Amino acid sequence: MKRRHAVALTAATLAAPLGLPASAQPAATGPRRVLRYAFPVAETGFDPARINDTYSRTVTAHIFEALYTYDHLARPPRLVPLTAAGMPEHSDDFRTWTFRVQPGIHYADDPAFKGVRRELVAADFAYAVKRFVDPAVKSPLAASVENWKVLGLNALRKAALAGPKPFDYDAPIDGLRTLDRYTLQFRLEDPDPRFFENMSVSDLFNGVAREVVDFYGDKIAEHPVGTGPFRLASWRRSSMIVLERNPAYRERLWDAQPAADDAEGQAIAAKLRGRRLPLLDRVEISIIEETQPRWLSFVNGEHDFVDRVPPDFINVAMPGRQVAPNLAKKGMRGAITLVSDIVLTYFNMEDPVVGGLEPHKVALRRAISLGVDLDREIRLLRRGMAIPAQSPVMPHLSGYDPAFKSEASEYNPARAKALLELHGYVDRNRDGWREQPDGSPLVLNISSQPDQNSRQLNELWQKNMQGIGIRVAFKTAKWPENLKAARAGSLQMWGVASAASGGDGLGMLTRYFGPQAGNQNLARFKLPAFDAIHERMSVLPDGPERLALFDQAKRLAIAYMPYKLHCHRFVADMMWPGVDGYRRPVYWNEWWHMVDVDPAVRQA
Repeated sequence: MKRRHAVALTAATLAAPLGLPASAQPAATGPRRVLRYAFPVAETGFDPARINDTYSRTVTAHIFEALYTYDHLARPPRLVPLTAAGMPEHSDDFRTWTFRVQPGIHYADDPAFKGVRRELVAADFAYAVKRFVDPAVKSPLAASVENWKVLGLNALRKAALAGPKPFDYDAPIDGLRTLDRYTLQFRLEDPDPRFFENMSVSDLFNGVAREVVDFYGDKIAEHPVGTGPFRLASWRRSSMIVLERNPAYRERLWDAQPAADDAEGQAIAAKLRGRRLPLLDRVEISIIEETQPRWLSFVNGEHDFVDRVPPDFINVAMPGRQVAPNLAKKGMRGAITLVSDIVLTYFNMEDPVVGGLEPHKVALRRAISLGVDLDREIRLLRRGMAIPAQSPVMPHLSGYDPAFKSEASEYNPARAKALLELHGYVDRNRDGWREQPDGSPLVLNISSQPDQNSRQLNELWQKNMQGIGIRVAFKTAKWPENLKAARAGSLQMWGVASAASGGDGLGMLTRYFGPQAGNQNLARFKLPAFDAIHERMSVLPDGPERLALFDQAKRLAIAYMPYKLHCHRFVADMMWPGVDGYRRPVYWNEWWHMVDVDPAVRQA
């Protein structure tokens, strides 16, 4: 018995018509429509199976396409078909899921196709999924896909790990089958009521042509080829990324369904609905890590849009959360959004100083947390643009409870000192700094980046830890280098931010899930009681029982504290006149194709 998954929108809303040959695309006329802005952090590459950072994923989200996407304007978020022909079907026990791909969707032209137009088919999605678990790819999300528990998929990975033969992409498996050219079916070991949400992340789980991967080999991260609205035109690593309109993109018209009482959304829809996508001809992304030059490049008109106004300039840009009069006179607009993200510092649970589940190690981490003045961090460093994080679950996600309060946000140096004293972290040699219970030095090695914001956070860490008698040292490296070292378990502590990629709060709790150690679980936290709750939540449908488990998981996460939770951030975005249609996505990354930059207005 199959049942069509209930989603509050018809399949036709964003479903694209059949693809047109490149020659049928309308020729560009008039000045080119270009969006220019900057990333504050360098990208790592454009192979969806090998990336896990927001900035690389923002680029791939516009080159590749998933089966489903989110309505650009709908709040709360709503899933709609993208390359799928309608919504998925599932068995009554949520173990079998069937997806159908729209016929007539084609990849961007590329030498790998040897002059032949390449259609998107079900096998491309099956191949993309297998790439995540191929040991040779070394995907940071391999454990996430393993956790889908697709029948036979993990066994295929284990066989490749055992060697000597490489991963067999052609081996038939029970859980991942192409029933015909356009039909893909998953069969799962366990029920998963939310499985289809995995098929809605265009920056990760999308259609990938096998011949492109074979053609470019170890250079695949430099040659992303997808069915999306843009293609990579040029790339200077850590400097400039340029995307241009995909001339082979199918005929797809701008459409979105804002709520009836959403005046801003209704105005956007009235202006842009029915226009052919993408609206832009070109997107130019600079990499500017320092906040001042990034802000000045926007104010001076070199960029059309500033993604996340730097905290240093929020009171200059939007004092009192309103656009400053001098900027408003130029027609600049701003928007402030509480986003689904969290700022945290992880402790390496395998580190001999801060790791471990022994009572004195737990006490050390909790004391460090109690010594962090979050109010000062939010007020001074973040200019009030955040709220304290009480749990790992982010706003806008299932399991988030704005009434939930915890020790995670408490600032109590006296209690921190008492905990340290009780567990043997005392100053034995009277030099002003505490030693470990065995008398060895106690030094926190915090990894960081060479940017102004990181330096300010380091200064606050120094002041906070000095207040409870703990010495701190800082190790500075570029963000991609820190990420690589973190995955290898080489860092003791590192501050990161994490953004949601879907509406289920369980994804954030996966940062504490033992089998994810070294991947999403950078802290390498392993607690059987937590893992059992996580596994139970994975198979339960949404409801009171699952919400109760959310509460248990959050309390365990806070009690053992493998992460120091800091805050959930407000984001201020600003744009020059002529930029139309922008609304910050809640937890997805694709939006460039839905906005317009009117060159006449920008020139004026």
